[in-house]
Amino acid sequence: MLKVWDPLVRILHWTLVLGIVIAWLTREGAREAHELIGYAVLAALALRLLWGFVGTQYARFSQFVVSPAKTLGYARQVIEGKESRHVGHNPLGGWMIVLLLAAIALVSLSGWLYTTDEYWGVEWVAETHEALSNFLYGLIALHIAGVVFTSLRQKENLVAAMLHGRKRA
Repeated sequence: MLKVWDPLVRILHWTLVLGIVIAWLTREGAREAHELIGYAVLAALALRLLWGFVGTQYARFSQFVVSPAKTLGYARQVIEGKESRHVGHNPLGGWMIVLLLAAIALVSLSGWLYTTDEYWGVEWVAETHEALSNFLYGLIALHIAGVVFTSLRQKENLVAAMLHGRKRA
């Protein structure tokens, strides 16, 4: 077994998962808790972004963010059932991570904006925050579907790999 996901990547991944679940559960009627978890998610996001530039090999964006042409080529291989296995994120997974992190940033920042004196109670800010949250939930559903699909197709439990950090070489 090969060590792929370092402890910080795994802790931040599950921190973001837990934070988003708690934020969803506190979206109605628990404003203070919702705001606190939003700040925690934003802090975890900031650390993950930093780690994407200075972290271990498989944590770095340069390892898993590839060109659109390579990503489309990989997508064609998936459709044909001939995709190669990647020890780190595959090209589609890499871009999904970028989209998820960007969406989390936008949701967090729109939520913070809503707490400021100038934008508190402003309807378009609340609607933007809700729309971005719904977009994030859609991305999460696609991410989970991709993890399940890839796990089944390549006979490798990717959820377990994100728990213990190891994948087969």
